[in-house]
Amino acid sequence: MGCSGCSTGRGCSTESNGIPKGCNNNGSCGTGGGCNKLNVFDWLGNMSLPGGQAPFDIVEIRFKNSRKEFYKNVNNLSLNVGDVVAVEASPGHDIGIVSLTGELVRLQLKKRNVDVGNEEIKKIYRKAKQSDIDKWKEAQALEVDSMYKARTIALKLGLEMKLSDVEYQGDKSKAIFYYTAEARVDFRELIKVLATEFGVRIEMRQIGARQEAARLGGIGACGRELCCSTWLTDFRTVSTSAARYQQLSLNPLKLAGQCGKLKCCLNYELDSYVDALKEFPDLEGKKLKTQRGDVFLQKTDIFKRTMWFTYRDEPDVFIPATIEQVKKVLEANAKGEVAEDFKLQFQPATKAKVIEHSFENVVGQDSLTRFDKRPKHNNKPQNKNNTGPKPNPNKSQGPKPQQHPNQKNQVKSEGKPNPQAQNKQQPKNENNKTTNNHRPKNNNPNRKPTHKPNPNQQNNKPNNNNNPNNKPTNNNPPS
Repeated sequence: MGCSGCSTGRGCSTESNGIPKGCNNNGSCGTGGGCNKLNVFDWLGNMSLPGGQAPFDIVEIRFKNSRKEFYKNVNNLSLNVGDVVAVEASPGHDIGIVSLTGELVRLQLKKRNVDVGNEEIKKIYRKAKQSDIDKWKEAQALEVDSMYKARTIALKLGLEMKLSDVEYQGDKSKAIFYYTAEARVDFRELIKVLATEFGVRIEMRQIGARQEAARLGGIGACGRELCCSTWLTDFRTVSTSAARYQQLSLNPLKLAGQCGKLKCCLNYELDSYVDALKEFPDLEGKKLKTQRGDVFLQKTDIFKRTMWFTYRDEPDVFIPATIEQVKKVLEANAKGEVAEDFKLQFQPATKAKVIEHSFENVVGQDSLTRFDKRPKHNNKPQNKNNTGPKPNPNKSQGPKPQQHPNQKNQVKSEGKPNPQAQNKQQPKNENNKTTNNHRPKNNNPNRKPTHKPNPNQQNNKPNNNNNPNNKPTNNNPPS
């Protein structure tokens, strides 16, 4: 019940026994609220007050994970962190969640310069009833549709503004529209149209780009949720000098966040860099004089406490030097002395090395012709039960006779020769050339036949030494 207004959607709803599902803590949460960035860790929650002292009567209450206000507990209600209460509003009443109680609220008032005896502090009516909570949830369900309709109306009116969020009051009597704009916007006509459309009182509040990003949320360049939408509540000024101190490139695309402004995380480690740079000598607009020539500062490595210099004639050769060595050269130059050559006095010069990859392309995945040669697939069925080598039925046991390319050697699967195929085979001549009676006719009259039988020759037998499997055939007609 206490997480119904949480914008993170992490779901720490309570179980039947009253213990939250997320952190299993009934009372003060040890992680600062866990699912809500506006909660504060109550480090005084487990301490009891001295005898005879009444608890502090002002309570801190949050609304929709974006704003917190202080209310007086005039009815001395027993309130804990996470309770839903009905508070005073103008007009009607609003529903909020208790975020902090006890003496720690007094410190929060002092931090925000709020007077404890101020009469403008509003009151807490009661703990919310079930009817109040149901009406509050109905009001929250109207926020998304109302925002889309309001954006459409603003575009029709030609207003240069961006509506980013809508917040309904707990009793559905008022709606607060948050917008961003670069210039002044006259939204009087817009308020009239919205009041007629939704039938509630309209209030417009202008926020900055950082507050808009905090309400919308998102994922940053680091891969985590935006700091402004999870835990960051105060937005400090960020300047480009923070990037210069940290030796970062002044690239606006890399330094700007989703809000379009400089990233808030540039200020996180700025103090550490500023303290470390105090030990380095100031060489802005200065140069070191040596016997070979003047050297110029190129970059500074804060973590290694090293400064890199180059000569004018060798800009690609970086010479490292420590802080103590640079200070000695500056003292010598201040006395009018010229220091020795940096290459001889300090560490050896280093050149930028070209890294050669040692891996080999053993798979051939980078070859441009890897798809040219395609493997031949055998589509014939194979016997899965036979695990040994499989014989080739087209391969004969003896030497394979030569035959004409147009002929086909038909062989049975059992390895026996086909008699029809034997009749078609012709013996070889003396020049190892096959003859075929079924050769197509020669259309060229000037061409001589390759083989012509002689009828007067006796015992004309072909030479079958090269083909012992075939029987000799006699082409001469019987006498």
